[in-house]
Amino acid sequence: RLLLTTSYYQLSVQNWFSLHRLQLLYNHSVQATFNATGIHAPATYSFHCEHVSSLHRYDALLVPSSANDLSHLWEVTFTDFQIQGFNVQEGHFAYARDCASFFSPAILMGLVMSLILLLVLAYALHMLIHLKSLDRHYECKAPPAYFAQTRDNDGDEKEPLRSSGNESYELRNQQFGKIYI
Repeated sequence: RLLLTTSYYQLSVQNWFSLHRLQLLYNHSVQATFNATGIHAPATYSFHCEHVSSLHRYDALLVPSSANDLSHLWEVTFTDFQIQGFNVQEGHFAYARDCASFFSPAILMGLVMSLILLLVLAYALHMLIHLKSLDRHYECKAPPAYFAQTRDNDGDEKEPLRSSGNESYELRNQQFGKIYI
């Protein structure tokens, strides 16, 4: 036996129904009573859930009403449960409100990862915007390499360079270069 109630909520401006209680009957006597939690939908909709159960592995939407009755001895599970108590038209269910939350762990993890990637992108754009040109800091470029005159007769062609007192030469044929320190 399913006990349904209806109530009007001003915030949503419509009637809602909820499954209040589930009673198991055997030979016209109540064997167990379960209170239903979280089973509600607008009166113009139906309610759908993959599992409505008293077991904790299915989130236990059915809770024993008291410890004194025999409901703790029963395990009740409805698979592919759908109910509509009011406004049933032509024997078909209306659009279903599902029991799955909008923020499942996978969706929450996707939102967190998107936020992290967005922060990394914002940081990268911030760094690009504030990037300065290096030419301004390095206007004094280093002079070309000067090699002191050596007395080797390697046969390399040497050309005298401008100097400020020291005699310096630049190698023209640089297939193989030697540097002495």
